[in-house]
Amino acid sequence: LTLAVVLPERNLTYPWAWPRVGPAVRLAAAAVNARPDLLPGFTLRWVFGSSEDRHGVCSEMAAPLAAVDLRLAHHPAAFLGPGCVYTAAPVARFTSHWRLPLVTAGAEAHGFDDKQEQFGLTTRAGPSHRKLGELGVQLHRRFNWTHRALLVYWDEKVDDRPYFFAAEGLYVQLPTLRNLTVMDIVFRDGGNFSFIIQEIKQKGR
Repeated sequence: LTLAVVLPERNLTYPWAWPRVGPAVRLAAAAVNARPDLLPGFTLRWVFGSSEDRHGVCSEMAAPLAAVDLRLAHHPAAFLGPGCVYTAAPVARFTSHWRLPLVTAGAEAHGFDDKQEQFGLTTRAGPSHRKLGELGVQLHRRFNWTHRALLVYWDEKVDDRPYFFAAEGLYVQLPTLRNLTVMDIVFRDGGNFSFIIQEIKQKGR
C-alpha cells in the first residue's frame, strides 16, 4: 500500500517542507507496519516527489508533474501534500479525478471549501482561512461593529501569497453580516504609506 508524498524538498521556510515532515512520515509508516492488525495483508510504504522549482519555491508546474509521475509509476492509494495553495490546487484536482484522497496540512484558501466537485477528496489537517473569516464575523457581532470593515494587507503576488488568501477568508465571510460594507487596501514594499494611511482614515470609519 503506497502513500505518495508531494512536498517542498529542501525549503524550510514552508512548515510542511520534507525535512520537517519526513521524520513523521517515516515514524508513522513504521508504527503502522508494526501493527499487523491495522492493515492486515498490507505493508505501508511511501514515495516522494518534490513540489519545488529550481529556485526552491512551491511550483504550480512541478507539483502536478510530480503527482502524475508518482501516480503512473507507483499507483498510490493516497496523497500527502502539497501544502502551498498554488501547488495543492492542481494536485487536488488530479487526485479527485483519480478518486484518491489527499491529506494536507496547508491549502488554507477559501476555495478549498468546495467539496461538491474538485476538492471533494481533499482533507485539510491544518487551519483554514474560512475559519478566520468566521472568527471575524463573531468579533463583529460581539462588539457590534455593524457598518464597515477595511482589510489592509501586504501582497507581492509572488510565491504562495499568504496574506492575500488570509484576507480572502475575511472578505468572503464578513458580508454575511447584514448591511456591512467590506473594502480592502493592498500595499507592497516601497508603496505609498501616506496614501494608505489616508485611505484608512477615510474608509475605515
